[in-house]
Amino acid sequence: MSRDHVQSVERTGTGSAAAPAAVAPAPSEPAPDGPVAPGSAAHASADGGPGESGRGDSGPGGSAPSAGPGAPGLDGVDAAAPVTSGGELPVSDSGASPVSDSGDACAPGSAEAPFLELLARGASADAYEQPVLIARAEGRPAPEIAALEAVKPLALRVRSELEGRRRREAELSALFETAHDLAGLRDLDAVLRAIVQRARSLLGTDVAYLSLNDPARGDTYMRVTEGSVAARFQQLRLGMGEGLGGLVAQTARPYVTDDYFKDERFQHTLVIDAGVRDEGLVAILGVPLTLGPHVIGVLFAADRRARVFEREQIALLGSFAALAAAAIDTANLLTETRSALGDLERANEIIRDRSGVIERASDVHDRLAELVLRGGGVHDVAAAVSEILDGTVEFTEPVAAPARAVEVSRAEGHAVRHADDWIAAVSAGGELLGALVLRGHPGLDPVDQRTLERAAMVTSLLLLARRSAAEAEQRVRGELLDDLLDARDRDPRLLRERASRLSADLDATHVVLAARLDGSAADADQEAAARRRLWSAASHLAATRHGLAAARDGGTVLLLPLEPGDTAAEVARHTARHLGAAVHESVTVGASAPVEELATHPDAVAAAYEEGRRCLDALRLLGRSGDGAAAEDFGFLGLLLAGDRDIAGFVDRTIGRVVGYDERRGTDLVRTLDAYFACGMSPARTKDDLHVHVNTVAQRLERVARLLGDDWQSPARALEIQLALRLHRLSGAARR
Repeated sequence: MSRDHVQSVERTGTGSAAAPAAVAPAPSEPAPDGPVAPGSAAHASADGGPGESGRGDSGPGGSAPSAGPGAPGLDGVDAAAPVTSGGELPVSDSGASPVSDSGDACAPGSAEAPFLELLARGASADAYEQPVLIARAEGRPAPEIAALEAVKPLALRVRSELEGRRRREAELSALFETAHDLAGLRDLDAVLRAIVQRARSLLGTDVAYLSLNDPARGDTYMRVTEGSVAARFQQLRLGMGEGLGGLVAQTARPYVTDDYFKDERFQHTLVIDAGVRDEGLVAILGVPLTLGPHVIGVLFAADRRARVFEREQIALLGSFAALAAAAIDTANLLTETRSALGDLERANEIIRDRSGVIERASDVHDRLAELVLRGGGVHDVAAAVSEILDGTVEFTEPVAAPARAVEVSRAEGHAVRHADDWIAAVSAGGELLGALVLRGHPGLDPVDQRTLERAAMVTSLLLLARRSAAEAEQRVRGELLDDLLDARDRDPRLLRERASRLSADLDATHVVLAARLDGSAADADQEAAARRRLWSAASHLAATRHGLAAARDGGTVLLLPLEPGDTAAEVARHTARHLGAAVHESVTVGASAPVEELATHPDAVAAAYEEGRRCLDALRLLGRSGDGAAAEDFGFLGLLLAGDRDIAGFVDRTIGRVVGYDERRGTDLVRTLDAYFACGMSPARTKDDLHVHVNTVAQRLERVARLLGDDWQSPARALEIQLALRLHRLSGAARR
């Protein structure tokens, strides 16, 4: 009821006889059709804020308490017409006291008595016309009728105040119950249903419902309905700005319409209008659900007939909306809390699991570290991991492991499954060094998989460390051999000490070998890489044979001890095969004659190396690439290749057995051979030259064949034998 209406009632109470019908209590003024702005007379704030409805009226015995959050104040009661503390009815503006002539305020037969009786039994507003009508019908005096007419508006005002108090009491009770439900929130849907039910009951509407915004889809949807009978309406989704609810959600302001389909203030859509039409709604009130500055939904009250919602009803629905928003916020907080607790529990479980994993990993790390510090090797690592994983772990060379699985493991940096095995590549700097293979263990948890991967890493470090040590040793071996080749350090004691640290013995008989690759590389980088591989393979061979190796002149030089029963040629051939297999290319090796006393005659190594190089060049010129040979393998050419021109050795290798036979038996086979070649290899002419029978010549030549071999008369052998016979004759003459 507006202030103008209040003033109108007060003016009527001055005694105007023409106003009884005009001052009958009217319902509170309807809410405006447009939005109700906060702070206006039509908006009731949660704390009794600005606006006509927020004013408190004084009641009996003191100030009336505030109607509570969102409850409107008393309409029609102005400060100019207070109720006295003694309980008397307020006087009119004219100053006339509504009492009887006797002065008793409530004496029987007074003007107030019938209206008090009506107030006592809660009669309807229409019943307050009866005392005046009865007085007129009974023909009572005009002053008495005037007194009744003067008291009637005051009684109606009191009745309106009592009705408002009862209504606010019911509203406060409902709000209190809702707040109580919210305080003991267990089920958000149950609390929201209770809010919607109470809003519908107190506002006396056909339907009440609540919608929530969906940030992900950018619209709002029905969450709770009460009194709804249409399925399509209950499943409506409203875009922001669509329909009355969409407008409320978009603007965060309450909206009311007394006839939805005739209202053009908001956007009508076919889907929304169809849902509203199915439900049969006409008058709709919507208030926003807000959390801080954000709108999270809308609370509605609606009737299936035209209706004007009062400001008090708008304020009441706003109070319920505030409680609904609080319930949603509380539920969200509880959900977040429960989710956080769940996350904490899961995190705690993960921490416990990870703690166990860390402890196990630490144990694995300690065992592997201890193994490495003890100087363990690759196979020791495999044995330790086999024990940890309760399986069989083996280290394999790259060529022995499954190529595809090893390549995938090296690319991904993880162990991969291959059939019932697990493969972990052992690599360093892009180079594949081998693989660790866990046999017959298809089910492997992540911790054990990580253990296998860590073992592969440790294995690669061990191999790199071993390689680094080997390379360092190779450099030292190469430096010693370089010194021997260059004859820079002639102190025998120092040479022997340096060789002893490398497990080499310079006092033993050695062979110097010159090795070189036969293939031609496509470019300089490939050629350099091939030479490095050759040097590495030669260094490894030298280390295993207690010898020395160094890179020189585009190839490799080796100093290897000569084992008993071996010859330089055999060592050369074996070295050529070994190095060729190691580098997967053809390698040609030339060997020197055996050399001795290297510590006291270091210059002999340089001379032997030159001899080995000449043999190497001879092999390549003769088309024997990929082979190995010494000077002794080249017959009389060996005299040219050998560094010391070993004539006696050549003679001994060629006809030594024949010479020895003559010396032991006193025969004349050497002279017979010399005559045989001098006579053009003719037995008949030989017998004449020797003055013996032809059978004697045949017998002697048969003996030579048994001593020199059946091929002794082949052109190559015959040439070498003739050269040996001449050198033997010349050396004998020199001795004489």
